[in-house]
Amino acid sequence: MKLLRPRLLFRSAISLIALAAILLLARQILFRGPYQPTAPLPTESIVDLHCHTAGIGAGNSGCFLSPRMRANVRFRIYLDAFGVSEQDLVQHGDMFLMEKLSRDIAASRHLQAAVILALDGVVDASGTLDTHRTEVYIPNEFVAEASHRWTNLLFGASIHPRRPDAIARLDDAVAQGAVLVKWIPSIMDIDPADPQYLPFYQRLVHHRIPLLSHTGPERSFTSSTDALADPDRLRLPLQQGVLVIAGHAAGGGESNGIPDLTKVRRLMQEFPNLHADISALTLVSRIADLQSTLAAPECRGRLVFGSDYPLINTALVSPWYYPLNLTEAQRQTIAGIQNPWDRDIALKQALGVPPEVFVAGKKLLRMPR
Repeated sequence: MKLLRPRLLFRSAISLIALAAILLLARQILFRGPYQPTAPLPTESIVDLHCHTAGIGAGNSGCFLSPRMRANVRFRIYLDAFGVSEQDLVQHGDMFLMEKLSRDIAASRHLQAAVILALDGVVDASGTLDTHRTEVYIPNEFVAEASHRWTNLLFGASIHPRRPDAIARLDDAVAQGAVLVKWIPSIMDIDPADPQYLPFYQRLVHHRIPLLSHTGPERSFTSSTDALADPDRLRLPLQQGVLVIAGHAAGGGESNGIPDLTKVRRLMQEFPNLHADISALTLVSRIADLQSTLAAPECRGRLVFGSDYPLINTALVSPWYYPLNLTEAQRQTIAGIQNPWDRDIALKQALGVPPEVFVAGKKLLRMPR
């Protein structure tokens, strides 16, 4: 029996070595490399068109978080990703998070500024904010104030078009320096195809301010009416001449059996005023979406950079999810980058995002004079 043990160990070791060799060979055979040929990052500065913030109402910020969302595990994950605690906000106020965002952006090698997105709530038929159905509310005034304090934070407004004073709110947001308007139709209860919003669309055109509207499924909140984020529902504002940016390029979803990205491609053929951002397309749940988007000929020249911060700073995004597209050295290098924006930019660049995508977005914004 004693003689058999060394033989057994030897055979086991040989089997493990053989298995490792087979796996290495299989990886070499299956390795595909980046989605597209890579190119150096542009020399001009980059602006992130899709960056979120948060607040609990501390420091008279006006922010609102529903009890359901506050008790949800997502809330803790988001705070960790922002690099703050609930106690930080209680002690220093919600503006503490904005100050940290500004510092982290300033520490980036590649990012000049980020559009910080306000988020209006659900508005009922009477035009009143429905706090029972609203999970997160980030008022325009809070984001506008932060953008006035820190110049690398740009004001992304959010206005529910059902509000009786929606147009006046839009005028005020533009006067405060808003660079775009953000909607998440599926959690704000907005149907972009509703004709009652025509005056709002016409005012967007008047101000030459883009509409960044979430498309595709929404899983960052506890509930969502995904049908409202069907890209086809954006046809009405596009027909009015609104410059529309389809958030997340409609990745990860389908409506009536048709992939949402297919719908975006069809709309791009018809409307030159439609663009799409690439935020959230590196989430592990959307692992193939970036490749599909980059490969679509209709999307060339229409894509803009967005991060969907803070999700890029969670375990949902990692270079280690791309063993067939990135070498081990690339994955180690990217994973070792401390600044979340630099890490996100490096990952997307290594996967083949063209350099022009990183700088195209700021040309669409209504930059304040």
